[in-house]
Amino acid sequence: MAKGKKKSPVLITVLIVILAFVVAFSGFKVFQSLNNDNAQSDGDVKPTTKTVTVDGVDYFPRQDITVMLLLGIDERGEVKKSESYNNTGENDMVALAVFDEQDKTYSVLTLNRDTMMDIYTLGVTGKPAGKIYGQLALAHTFGTGLEDSCENTVRTVSDFLSGVTVDYYLSMNMDAISILNDAVGGVTVNVTDDFSKVDSSIPMGEVTLNGEQALSFVQTRKDVSDEMNISRMERHKEYMQSFVSAFNAKVKESDTFVLETYEKVSPYIVSDCSVNSMSNMLNDYADYTLREVVSPAGESVLTSDYVEFYVDEEELQKLIIRMFYKEK
Repeated sequence: MAKGKKKSPVLITVLIVILAFVVAFSGFKVFQSLNNDNAQSDGDVKPTTKTVTVDGVDYFPRQDITVMLLLGIDERGEVKKSESYNNTGENDMVALAVFDEQDKTYSVLTLNRDTMMDIYTLGVTGKPAGKIYGQLALAHTFGTGLEDSCENTVRTVSDFLSGVTVDYYLSMNMDAISILNDAVGGVTVNVTDDFSKVDSSIPMGEVTLNGEQALSFVQTRKDVSDEMNISRMERHKEYMQSFVSAFNAKVKESDTFVLETYEKVSPYIVSDCSVNSMSNMLNDYADYTLREVVSPAGESVLTSDYVEFYVDEEELQKLIIRMFYKEK
C-alpha cells in the first residue's frame, strides 16, 4: 500500500481505536504497525508455540495475526504514576483486536471486566508476587498504573486465553471519552434506560450527549437498568455507532482533525506503541475490514458485594482455537 494514499473518512485511526475499545468495538477500521521499536516490552510473556489437539485434530498457533490488547481504565484525570506498586485504576473494559494478515480482516474479542480468573500480582518492590483469583478488572491495579500495570494485565489475559501472544497494548483513562465526545460536537443516541437516579440531564428518547453525559452513558451501571455489565455493553454499541458517524463527518471537514484531537487525549493514554507508529498505522491497514465482534459465553452471578462472570470453559476453548490457531 502506498504511503501517500488519501485517508478514507471511514478508516478509523488510533483515535478511534482508543474510543472503540472503550465504548463498543463496532463499525470501525483499526490498524497495526510491525515496526521493531514497538516490540512488546514485557519479556515474561512468551509466544505460544505449542500444538494442541482437539477432537483428534492438531492445531498450531497462527503466525499471520497480530494481537493488540485494548484497555479502558476506570480512572478520572490524566494518567499518573502511583506512589506504590498498587493503584486504583481497574480495567473497566477489555478487548483484543486481532489483525489477520492472511485475509486482510480484523476481529475483536471483548472480555467482561467481571470475568473470574487467576490474576498476576506484584509485590511492594514491583516484582511478581504470585496470583490471586478474582475479577479481570483487578489486574491493572497491580503496578504503578503505567506500563507495569498494562503488562500485568497482558500476562493475566494471555494466561486466561491459554497462552495467546499479545503483541501490543494500549490503555486509556475514562475522562478522554468526554474530550472525544465534545471534539465531534456531541453524539446523538436513543436513550432507552432510565438515568434519572444518576444523571437527571439525560432524558429518555433521542439525546445529543455532551462530554459529561457521554461518560455517564457509557460508564454507569449502578441504578441503571439491571446494573449488569452486559446491559451496559449494549449501550456501548449504541454510542459507538453514532460516534463513528460524527467522527467521519469531522474528518471530511478537516485533514488535521485526527492529529489535533489525538494530542488532546494523549495525556490519558499508556501504550507500547510510539506516536510515529500510531500515525503510520493509518495507512498500514486501510483496506482491512471487520470480520466479527465476539465475547466468550458464560454466566453472571450476583453476590452480596459485586457481580462475578464465569465463562463457559468449553466454549472459550473453541473460541480460542478459532481465532488464534490454524489446523495443522
